[in-house]
Amino acid sequence: MDKKILAGIIAGIIIVVAMAFSLNPESPEKSQSFKPEENILVEEKLPITLEEKDGLIKFTSYDEIKEFLKDNQNQQNNFYSRSKVGGPMMMEDAPRVALESSPDMVMTTESQTAGSDTSNTDFSGTNVQVKNVDEPDYIKTDGKYFYIVNQNWLTIVDVYPAENAKVVLKIALDIEQQNLENIFLNGDKLVIFYYGSSQTYEIPQYDFTPYPIYTPKTFSTILNVSDKENPKILTKYEVDGGYVNSRMIENIVYLVTNSGVDYTNPILPRIMEGSSIILPDVYRFPNPETYYTFNTVTAFDVSGKLLTSETFLMGYSNTIYVSEDNLYITYQKNLPYNYYDTMSKDRFFDVVVPMLPKDAQDKIEIIQNDVTLDANTKWTQVSNLLQDIYNILPNDEKEKLFTQIQIALEEYDSKMQSDVSKTVIHKIGLDEGNLKYVANSEVPGYVLNQFSMDESGNRFRIATTSESFWRVGFTSSSNVYVLDENLKQVGSLTEIAPDERIYSARFMGDKLFLVTFKQIDPFFVIDLSADSPKILGALKIPGFSNYLQPYDKDHIIGIGRDTKVNEWGGVQTNGVKISMFDVSDFKNPKETDTIIIGDNSVDSEALYSHKSLLLNKQKDVMSIPIKGEIKAVFGEVKTGSEYIYWNGFFVYGFNNNEFVKKGSISHYTDINYNSIYMPARSMYIEDTLYTVMDGSIKMNDLTNISNEINQINIGSTGGLIPYIDVKVP
Repeated sequence: MDKKILAGIIAGIIIVVAMAFSLNPESPEKSQSFKPEENILVEEKLPITLEEKDGLIKFTSYDEIKEFLKDNQNQQNNFYSRSKVGGPMMMEDAPRVALESSPDMVMTTESQTAGSDTSNTDFSGTNVQVKNVDEPDYIKTDGKYFYIVNQNWLTIVDVYPAENAKVVLKIALDIEQQNLENIFLNGDKLVIFYYGSSQTYEIPQYDFTPYPIYTPKTFSTILNVSDKENPKILTKYEVDGGYVNSRMIENIVYLVTNSGVDYTNPILPRIMEGSSIILPDVYRFPNPETYYTFNTVTAFDVSGKLLTSETFLMGYSNTIYVSEDNLYITYQKNLPYNYYDTMSKDRFFDVVVPMLPKDAQDKIEIIQNDVTLDANTKWTQVSNLLQDIYNILPNDEKEKLFTQIQIALEEYDSKMQSDVSKTVIHKIGLDEGNLKYVANSEVPGYVLNQFSMDESGNRFRIATTSESFWRVGFTSSSNVYVLDENLKQVGSLTEIAPDERIYSARFMGDKLFLVTFKQIDPFFVIDLSADSPKILGALKIPGFSNYLQPYDKDHIIGIGRDTKVNEWGGVQTNGVKISMFDVSDFKNPKETDTIIIGDNSVDSEALYSHKSLLLNKQKDVMSIPIKGEIKAVFGEVKTGSEYIYWNGFFVYGFNNNEFVKKGSISHYTDINYNSIYMPARSMYIEDTLYTVMDGSIKMNDLTNISNEINQINIGSTGGLIPYIDVKVP
């Protein structure tokens, strides 16, 4: 065997063995780490651990984790086969794990970029949900420079003043097949996230050869960009698990990653920092999940210091909400693989059998209690019994019985689905990077996105859609739940807009603005000033809004699509619709102005990405990206144009409750520019509007949009690209 391959296999085995013993407090290897000069593997632990609160339980060894996962996998099947599906699991049914006691265990709409040294410059940042909580994007600015990542490039552009704009640096990170999408800027520190995979080795049962196992990995690289022409890497973290999301509050970055669980030989998430391997503590909860995922929350500051990292056995997290004080991780509760089989059996014996004649019920009970019969034989006998009953019933009585059973089954199915279709919420206190687990809870339904959640004071509010599937179709409705600081439900408003689902939501203080849709757009104003939400007013108009953006305390702007009912009674979507809602009178919201752009072939990234929208009342500007055929966008073919498609931005101002068209900015795809796909973004610095799309940056006068000041293309050039030094000093 090749010596290099053999060395790799041995190294992989060492890592796996180290991980297997890492959580055992008695293990002498616990304080080791990998030091190249000594060529030994050493593992480090972060000093902070979470207190065992509200059912949070810390694993104390790797074997304990393996045993828990094995028991959970076995008991899930047993549990669902002996209990009502969707009912609460009693604590005595939960998997038990022997634990050692440990008494010593302690536990915006728009914003300027945090830490910017150009605070005297008036500029916009990323369009965020919560003030002072920055969200990642592929482009950031400090009011002087743009920092843009795309594919594996980092481009720094001096953009202010616009007349002298120029590319300062274009470099490529030494990574393969990447499309960089997420960065933070904090003063002269730039945090870049990208993806990869880690490799460990495992010897299958009764085999002798180690085989490689690949797991996703998230890289977090911190650059010092004070010297724009010569950025330096300060620190690089490698966190096991796929990237979920991240936030930055002041100087601290919070990263959420997750990785699948191998129930036979789980590979624990770890963090690589330089030559050190760090294993976060692993926690679980008494309430079991059907399918587990390792969810890791890591906090580090932009100077490169790792603050803490903790791993939780949860379901697969996909939507987070972050306030200045807390992180909320949510996910849809999973159904067991045999859910529908078990449900079919339960619904037959709980619903159908009690509605049959008494003598038939008695006979079925005798068959079920006969231990000499297997399941197939039992059902054959029950089926024959049902046929005999139906054959002797008069047609009218049989049809009446079938109707009664069908109605009862639909009610049963609806309740069961309401019980099992839930969103799980976990609350983690941030405490300046010292993570503190708070509580977990469940609410019926599913969330649409991060804007379906909000924190106000010590209350957490969440809007969900509940759906029930019947034999003849399905129904949906919307709900709003209010939870206290420990995620205990203190209020709710359910069954809003029956047969419709949530299309957009936006919380503003003690009000919630909610859009549902089926054929028309009900725009609801919901009062949250008390723990019992109530509808103050509603407006029904054609179309729907996919996104709601606050304009001021009395106005909300909705971005979605226009609709109309076609000749067959169905709903047909039309062009991009921009609406101004006046909510100064909460009981009587009004749509004061509407813009409809093109037909249903016209698209806007603002329909599904809030970061693509620029809206600022003080600057009197709203910039929204638009794409489509020129004829569809403008209603006519522009004379002298060599292009069929139009890519660009529509720019508006405001006059009281109405939109005022300021102009449009085109970003044509020209083969001479070697353009690359880049999401649409708009920003302003002082009185210049910057629009970015597909590798081009355009700079226009905010007071006169038709006045183009400058333009820079940062697409492929075909030239040589210097690669940044990836070695950490």
